[in-house]
Amino acid sequence: MLPPSTAQQAARQIESIIQRVSEIILGKEDVVRLAVTCLLARGHLLFEDQPGVGKTMLSQSLAQALGLGFRRVQFTSDLLPADILGASIYDRDTAAFHFHRGPVFTQVLLADEINRATPKTQSALLEAMEEGKVTADGATHALPEPFFVIATQNPSTQIGTFMLPESQMDRFLMRLALGVPDRNAERALLEGQERREMLRGMQAAMSLLELQQLQTWTRAVHASPALLDYLQDLLASSRVQGHGLSPRAGLALLAASRAWALLRGRAMVLPEDIQAVAVPVMGHRLEHAMDGVTGVEFARQLIAETPLP
Repeated sequence: MLPPSTAQQAARQIESIIQRVSEIILGKEDVVRLAVTCLLARGHLLFEDQPGVGKTMLSQSLAQALGLGFRRVQFTSDLLPADILGASIYDRDTAAFHFHRGPVFTQVLLADEINRATPKTQSALLEAMEEGKVTADGATHALPEPFFVIATQNPSTQIGTFMLPESQMDRFLMRLALGVPDRNAERALLEGQERREMLRGMQAAMSLLELQQLQTWTRAVHASPALLDYLQDLLASSRVQGHGLSPRAGLALLAASRAWALLRGRAMVLPEDIQAVAVPVMGHRLEHAMDGVTGVEFARQLIAETPLP
């Protein structure tokens, strides 16, 4: 079990990252906290929102504040899997094929407008997101650590989009919406320094080893038997029509809850930690679980109706 003093130290380190990113992304500290939670839990993040609200800027800010490598891929209908993963190219000098790595070989990958690409190209990320590796021509290539995918998705009502399959959606630990800033934050944005200039001057607030230590501490946050009973009650309640949360979704919810508890300086998970991350973790996994109710609405209903331990 993680010592309470270690959890408090971790919370101070995490807070420095949140504050650094929040200097760039104004008025959205709650979303920044959830994004950092997703990274600590070793998950991947899906943004579903309108263009121009700062999703790309948040992704770059988070990578730069942590000193991580960053690559952006613009997904389009003609994008091929090899454009993301890489391809083997014949070298005349050596008379052999050599694998040339694609942009997926980075620590933070922004998959911009992921649902504009065909399902075949979308699925190219599945192995990378799930196992942290890429297989090409029978050879396996490990991805950097940490490997964090931040994908953005256009509303499915827009022309030229392909709905993400449930297997792809399940690879994302959380789905968030950034939304427009409030009036005060928007005014500060209009009157302040250009955000890209600020981003260029941003210094990393943490080393790679410190981030990896935080991820290790996240896994050591204690979850009591009573807490696991509560988690299982949520999972069972979601399966009323046979299309509820899977065991993998339960593991995702537990991982996110541990990360949120550490962010709050606690060495054990409380029910309020599960409740804090439940909607971002469960909402996109419950879209088709109950007729006439959206996934977000169903997730909130589960939280409201499931008794606390």
